[in-house]
Amino acid sequence: MSTTRHLLTSAQVARFVAHGFLRLDRAVPQEMNDEAFGVFEAGLPSVPYGTPVPEAFPEGSFARRLVELPFVAGALESLVGPDPTVDHHFVHTREPHQGSAQPLHADALIDLRTDAFDVQLMYYPQEVTAKMGGTLIVPGSHLRRTNESDTGRYQNLRGQTRLTCPAGTVILLHHGIWHGGRRNDSGRVRHMYKIRFNPTVPQVRLWDTTAPDSPAVREELRRSFPWYEKATGRLEIHNRIKLWRAMTADPGFDIDYWATRVANRPA
Repeated sequence: MSTTRHLLTSAQVARFVAHGFLRLDRAVPQEMNDEAFGVFEAGLPSVPYGTPVPEAFPEGSFARRLVELPFVAGALESLVGPDPTVDHHFVHTREPHQGSAQPLHADALIDLRTDAFDVQLMYYPQEVTAKMGGTLIVPGSHLRRTNESDTGRYQNLRGQTRLTCPAGTVILLHHGIWHGGRRNDSGRVRHMYKIRFNPTVPQVRLWDTTAPDSPAVREELRRSFPWYEKATGRLEIHNRIKLWRAMTADPGFDIDYWATRVANRPA
């Protein structure tokens, strides 16, 4: 997959590690947004699991041009590396006044990896208003181990966000983020195109690694969210420390000594 090397900064990757997603507003030009409706209506060919991007999306195809947009390609390379494979892709459509919504879920069974993750691209070719529903996301939920739709019994969590965005917005999500498509109460159809990418290289220092231990990085990794419990919520920060250590190849990185003290084993 080609890229013009618009790589993410360390602070942006730290924000992804803390929030579980990264939002790129208006990343797709309007002419492609207009084209998307016809492409989605015609249907997209199926892609076998684990297909390299050049084989999954032929040169010149809409999906290939989408993932090769400079800022999209650079962000993907920063998170999953060069030459990822396509796990699957799908167009989620909500018809006007469609009165159903997905339960809160993660797009994977329990995933115990602490040093790797898949990235899901979500692309919105049209403006998404509050009345159109959009995608519900629970920031900071991606490292809380859960099994697929076990979270479906939760109706609302403090700090959840329901996406509203301009046309051409792309969101990149950690595969474990809790989310769900909301019902569409508007008179307009709503499309969201999703592609899940699997890395083929270790996800270590893939971004612009200037200042990987800057105050901005630590500020992001310390971030709390309203739904976190006072005690258990601190484990989410501990999980981020472990992931950041793996992604930076820095086993000594820590925040407020939390990981160091629980790993201390004097000889």
